Amino acid sequence: MKRILSALSVLTLSLVLVACGSSVKLSDVPVEDRSAGAVGTGGAAGGDNGASGRAVAPVEINTTNTTAAGPVGAARVFYFDYDSFTIKPEFQGAIEMHARFLTTNKNRKIAIEGHTDERGGREYNLALGQKRSEAVRRSLALLGVAETQVEAVSFGKEKPAMTGDTEEAFAKNRRAEINYR
Repeated sequence: MKRILSALSVLTLSLVLVACGSSVKLSDVPVEDRSAGAVGTGGAAGGDNGASGRAVAPVEINTTNTTAAGPVGAARVFYFDYDSFTIKPEFQGAIEMHARFLTTNKNRKIAIEGHTDERGGREYNLALGQKRSEAVRRSLALLGVAETQVEAVSFGKEKPAMTGDTEEAFAKNRRAEINYR
């Protein structure tokens, strides 16, 4: 009986390995010419714009745009208590200002970065930083901001705002930051 089970196990493992095999050769990857001379030529190498025959429009940087950094006077950094992802009441007004700005400027997008102090393990801090950024994202969504405008990410303890082992440094690092794109 053991021999039959052993043979069936080997046969099953062999079938799984064969089924997972691929006939695609990694060295046969198609090459696409994305050189500057190929853009807008109407050929297939021009990417999405090449098929229609249009050239790529240059990017214009407007240095007088005062809305690039978001609403004027609104805090972009929100601090949290130790081991918490609850938004403090004193930051609610700033979150509302960002929500009003984003709902009137539908083309603007933000990244909310969650951070923690250095205490705790790496995985725990990444999860806590994500919960902090998600808390701000959910608050903005409840105020009418489209989910496509907001990305919530976590850096955990990897990007401290202040170094040191003091409570002041820990408090400055427990934060979520809004960065406009």
